[in-house]
Amino acid sequence: MKKINDTTIALLIDGDNAAPKRLAAILEEVSKQGTITIRRIYGDWTTQGMAGWKGLLNSNAIQPVQQFANTKGKNSTDSALIIDAMDILHGELVDAFCIVSSDSDYTRLATRLRESGLFVMGVGEKKTPDAFVKACERFIYVENLDVLEPVSDNRTSAGQSQLTGSKRASGPAKAPAAKLSENSDLMRKLRKAFVIAKGEEEEASLSLIGQALRRLDPGFDPRSYGHASLSSLVNVLKDQLETRREEKGNTVMVRFRS
Repeated sequence: MKKINDTTIALLIDGDNAAPKRLAAILEEVSKQGTITIRRIYGDWTTQGMAGWKGLLNSNAIQPVQQFANTKGKNSTDSALIIDAMDILHGELVDAFCIVSSDSDYTRLATRLRESGLFVMGVGEKKTPDAFVKACERFIYVENLDVLEPVSDNRTSAGQSQLTGSKRASGPAKAPAAKLSENSDLMRKLRKAFVIAKGEEEEASLSLIGQALRRLDPGFDPRSYGHASLSSLVNVLKDQLETRREEKGNTVMVRFRS
């Protein structure tokens, strides 16, 4: 029997368009949204390009789907993934989909799934076209999955994080607070989200601002700005934002400074 509020997810990976080295991080990120009940990866397994995935299939319970490249230079993987997605949709097997690819060919698939009332999450590189990003309800950039490492008590103080060993080349360094407050694109997004979230009030809860941000930009992620959470990001924007915690509960309220 399905548990209450337990979202079931179909994870469909375009093996020709994703890197196996980030599979563990992708599975962890997708699992935050619910339970992954269908796990499939598509590609031509007769080619050397899929070799990196083979050792990960059994240990992660992922079903490989063979799709031969019938015409040189043409990728038929996306067609197989799209057909399976529609079969899963009409079979009413899951509540949500996660499409792992940076290919804009999945844009129409994402919009079609959302038209049916399902939650659609995308995972891809920052080169992913905006059309596919905006077609998803939530989009995660893989470069953000390994930017920040967990902070242990004996490594940092007062919420400051440090990277162990060498810095990861794929992730941006944490930007100084002054630089973030001068980021016009970031501040414009925050102000739009704030206006949506506050309604007729003078301040808005941080959680509602976060929801508004993802409606405005499915690819918005605090990790893109070097912070693990929205609260951490807001805390370094004190020159632009005021925050307070309500006496009852842990609700954080936010407002822009005059």
